[in-house]
Amino acid sequence: MMKKFLALLLSVCLLAALCAGCGSTQTTAEDPATDETTAAGTEDPVTIRLGGLKGPTSMGMVKLLSDNDAGTTTNHYAFTMAGSADELTPKMLQGELDILAVPVNLGSVLYNNSEGSVQLLAVNTLGVIYIVEKGGQTVTDWESLRGQTIYATGKGSTPEYALNYLLEENGLDPATDVTIEWKSEPSEIVAQMAAEDHVIAMLPQPFVTVAQDKFSDLQISIDLTEEWDSLDNGSQLNTAGLIVRTEFAQEHPEAVATFLKEYAASTEYVNANVAEAAQLVGQYDIVEASVAEKAIPYCNIVCITGEEMKTSVEGYFQVLFDQNPASVGGTLPGDDFYYIAQE
Repeated sequence: MMKKFLALLLSVCLLAALCAGCGSTQTTAEDPATDETTAAGTEDPVTIRLGGLKGPTSMGMVKLLSDNDAGTTTNHYAFTMAGSADELTPKMLQGELDILAVPVNLGSVLYNNSEGSVQLLAVNTLGVIYIVEKGGQTVTDWESLRGQTIYATGKGSTPEYALNYLLEENGLDPATDVTIEWKSEPSEIVAQMAAEDHVIAMLPQPFVTVAQDKFSDLQISIDLTEEWDSLDNGSQLNTAGLIVRTEFAQEHPEAVATFLKEYAASTEYVNANVAEAAQLVGQYDIVEASVAEKAIPYCNIVCITGEEMKTSVEGYFQVLFDQNPASVGGTLPGDDFYYIAQE
């Protein structure tokens, strides 16, 4: 059992880079979840221990957090934030968190390595990856990348798999038709841009926004989310999702249903009120407010649930599995991985 748990933690560390920035863990409350119900069977309000990462993964929940602090949510949310998923996933597996926002494929890894102890509640972020160009306007489509050098981050994880898949679907061999130079973090690409007049790169938000603030001649050339959608293959480019402990979902179905409603309302607010939401993003130390205001429109913040979520994610996982089975935990998750509320 210890060997299996250590293997799981290693998988978490390798696959959790996409949506995480730098930062330390913060906890705004410590109340444990309760399981009290009324005599009539209606569940009393409970405390939901909610976790999130710095970056787009958590931007959609800021109105929910604000309402929680104001005491206007149905349930209470004890929020913990961290800079990387490997700081929070052990807490999830040990029963110290109830719902967690993570890279969506990491949810499958946890499911496969914990005998189904987590389920996917919702997709909360679609693709946040873009091909950008500094110092030129040569990149107009995929074919225009032939023979070019692309600086990128995320080797061995979903950004690499998504880029390879889209290159192949558009007639390019990632191994021979382009040169991909992998960097360990986006800041290295920004440094490359400062050193060279012309740079083509693959960057996630909000680092695209950060780079645009530094280089006035930096432009977005290809939106990987739009390109994935244009393939019309029934799936979507999914960056992050919300996972729930299976035991918690079974014990508190009403609390989970209420959470999903409040979370959906929060994402709608963020997308409709960018300036105000950006201030909340800064307030909760997810991303600086000035960066968030520019980045939110490009972060594809959503709340996709139920059968629509399942269809979107199954196709996406198949793409990842075909390139590297370990990216989803060695095998495609079963139907019970997808939380489908019973009417």
